[in-house]
Amino acid sequence: MQEDHVSCTIAVDTMGSDKGPSEFVRGLIYAIEDLELDCHIILVGKKRLLERLLAVRPLKKNSASAVVTLHDAPEVIGMDEKPIQALKGKKNASMPQAVELLREGSADAVVSCGNTGALMAAGTLRLRPLEGIERPALATIIPTKKEPCVLIDVGANPESSPKHLVHNAVLGSHYASAALGIKKPRIGLLTIGTEDGKGTTRVNETHKWLKEIDGIIHYTGLIEGFQVFNGDVDVIVCDGFMGNILLKSSEALFSFIGNTIKEELVRNPKRMIGAALSKEAFRDMRTRLSPDQHAGAPLLGIKGNILKSHGSSNYIAIGNALRIARELVAHDMIDGIRADIVTVNTRIENL
Repeated sequence: MQEDHVSCTIAVDTMGSDKGPSEFVRGLIYAIEDLELDCHIILVGKKRLLERLLAVRPLKKNSASAVVTLHDAPEVIGMDEKPIQALKGKKNASMPQAVELLREGSADAVVSCGNTGALMAAGTLRLRPLEGIERPALATIIPTKKEPCVLIDVGANPESSPKHLVHNAVLGSHYASAALGIKKPRIGLLTIGTEDGKGTTRVNETHKWLKEIDGIIHYTGLIEGFQVFNGDVDVIVCDGFMGNILLKSSEALFSFIGNTIKEELVRNPKRMIGAALSKEAFRDMRTRLSPDQHAGAPLLGIKGNILKSHGSSNYIAIGNALRIARELVAHDMIDGIRADIVTVNTRIENL
């Protein structure tokens, strides 16, 4: 999926996460040393603190392909702060400073685990949406029985019009191509039944429009909840209300199943022996279902690459978010979205 010798600079908001900047430094080291990330990384945050953390665990000498610099940002936007007020009152916070580096062209992408509302506001207000897109959307990658797929929207817009959902399909298609390497992603619209006319007026209207633009994207039709993890589509389109509930419920379910299996396997010595023999299988299952492998939900539809990771992201999730950010830059995704949105808007306006 990656292209060789791509110049890429990623600005990282190190201060807004639940685990603090030390986890970001661990994620940086993991991305460079284990994932072999060859980027210029700008760590945005309290400079003296970051210097101390990097001194404790410096990069290995064989990590010469990556460059790390620091950008001082003494303020922090908390998770519970109101987005617009925080951005206005804390212009020197790590999050708006990272976005500003992207806006001015000093960075090609931003990664943050901070306040979702503040990050969306900063991205939308400072970078502005692409021409023709009314509302940006958050996408994420989820596991399935076959290959991972993209779920969009997962929280940016709880209420979406048919036009917004059509735009989500275009955004999700381009993201699947960039992040998953799929040339012609299959698009499915999430609803409560696969028969035409089943679902809300908004879903039926969206379904009609998506069929009309098939060719610009590869629309395969409606899907139900039980089909989400079958792997028969590469992009699942829905509004942010439904997508956020689906994402958080599935993550909680995966965690519940994993913990239940673990509890049952240690109930007696016989089961513990069986667990020991199956250790490799359980490890592979955990890796396959873990959201850490595809961490980072990009805010799609704006004039820049911004990835939002969970506030509680560990160093593996942070490292993979940096990897995905590089892939988005390498695939020049924004220009492709811009061209398709113009064509889609022209077609649906004539329906």
